Amino acid sequence: MTPPAHDAPITSERDLFEVFERAFRPRATLVGIEAEKFGIFESDGAPLHYRDDARHPGVETLFRALTERYGWTPEAEKPGAPPLMLVRGMANITLEPGSQFELSGSALDNVHAVWDEVDTHRRELASLTEAPGLRWVGLGFAPFAKQDDLDWVPKSRYPIMRAYLPTRGTRGLDMMRRTSTVQANFDFTSERDAMRKLRVALGASVIATALFAASPLYEGARCGLKSYRAHVWLDTDNDRAGLLPFAWRDGASLGDYVQHALDVPMFIVKRGAEVLDATKYTFRRFMAEGIDGHRATKADWESHLKTLFPEARLQKTLEVRGADSVPARLSMALPALWLGVLYDDAVMSFAEERIVSLGHDAWHAARSRVAREGLLAPVGDTTVGALARELLAHADSALARRAKLDADGRDERQYLAPLVDAAERNHSLGDVILGGWDPSQPDALRALLDRAAY
Repeated sequence: MTPPAHDAPITSERDLFEVFERAFRPRATLVGIEAEKFGIFESDGAPLHYRDDARHPGVETLFRALTERYGWTPEAEKPGAPPLMLVRGMANITLEPGSQFELSGSALDNVHAVWDEVDTHRRELASLTEAPGLRWVGLGFAPFAKQDDLDWVPKSRYPIMRAYLPTRGTRGLDMMRRTSTVQANFDFTSERDAMRKLRVALGASVIATALFAASPLYEGARCGLKSYRAHVWLDTDNDRAGLLPFAWRDGASLGDYVQHALDVPMFIVKRGAEVLDATKYTFRRFMAEGIDGHRATKADWESHLKTLFPEARLQKTLEVRGADSVPARLSMALPALWLGVLYDDAVMSFAEERIVSLGHDAWHAARSRVAREGLLAPVGDTTVGALARELLAHADSALARRAKLDADGRDERQYLAPLVDAAERNHSLGDVILGGWDPSQPDALRALLDRAAY
C-alpha cells in the first residue's frame, strides 16, 4: 500500500521544499494567534499542574470541563493515553511542559475576528467552576513558581527535551516550564515573499520583544530585567534559536533555510506508539542513515521544523515569535503590529531600509540589552525605542489603509493604541501592567493576579 503523501519517505532534498510551497497563497492576508498563559491559584500562589492533587484540580479536570461544556474534543498521543490537546473547528488548546495553556487560533481575516476568538477562549476559562480560585495570568515568566513547584505534562518528547536542553545551555528547563508567550502566524505568496517577510520579521523581532517585555519577576521578586523570558532565550539552545544570520543576506532563499534546518539536531522520531531519542542526529544524518531502521518521512520533516525556535520561523506559515505573554486584550497589539508591517509593501520597505539595514550583528547585540533595558537599549546610532515609535507609526497608517471595521465602525488601530501610548513614554507593556506593584505590598499576590489577569 502506498503511504499517504504526508508520511511518504523523503527521496531527495527537493521533497523538503513541499511544506513551504504548499503554503503559497495567491493573496496572503490571513492571521492567526498563539496565546499562552499561566494558571495560578489565588489561595496560595500554587501553579496549575497537569494532574489533580490533594490541594487543587489540574489540567485533566479542566479538559473534562471544557469538553463537556463547550464542545472541545480531546486528543491524546495514543489510545488510552491522557489527553494533551483539545480541538474545536480550526482552533486547538495545547499545553507547554509546565501546564501553560496555549490557544492556537484559526486563520482569520482581521484582528477583530482574532479578538472574538481569544475573548471566547478567555471567558470559557474564567467560567470553569471546577477549579475554584484558579486565575489566568498574562506574563512572560512565571512570577512565583520555582522549578520544584511544577510538574511535567506527560508528552512523549518532553522527557527527551528535559535531558537534552541542559546540555545546550543553562536555561532550557526554564524555557520549557516557566515561560509564556504570544505569537502570530502569517501567510506568504511565494519564495521571495516568504524570505522577505522572514528577514523583516527577524529584523523587527527585537523591537517587538522590547515593546511586549512583561516578565520583570523571578520567584516573587523583581529581578532587574524587563523580560526574564527574553533573558532565558539567550542561553537555551543557540543551535535552534536566535536571529538566523544566513537569512539577512541579500538573495537568501528557502534553500538556505532548508540547509540550516537540516543541520539542527533533532529531538525525537515517532513511529506509532514508539518514541525514539534522535538528539544525536541532525535531520541531514537521519535522511542519510535512518534511525533504528526507520527512514525519514515528510511528516518527520514537518515535525522537525516545529522544533526550531528562532525569533521568526517558516513552516506552513511565517510564525513571529519573541513577545512575552500579556493580558488578552493587550495581546491583540501583536497581530495588529505585524499585520501592519508584513502585509503592507510600504511598511515592509521602511523596515528594510531603517531596521534590517542595521544588520544581524547590531540586532544580535541588542537582544541581550533589550532583556534588561527594554526600549532604552541602544542599537546602531539610535535606541530600540526610537525605532519602535517609527515602526508603530507606519504600522498604524497601514492598519488605517486596511480599513477593516468592527460592528461599531472602528478599525484595527484600536488594538495597537495601548502599545503606541506606552512606547511614547519608553514603556513596555510590562511597565503598564505592573508599574507600581511591589512584592512587599499588602495582598501582593492578589494585586498581581488582578493586574496581570488574562
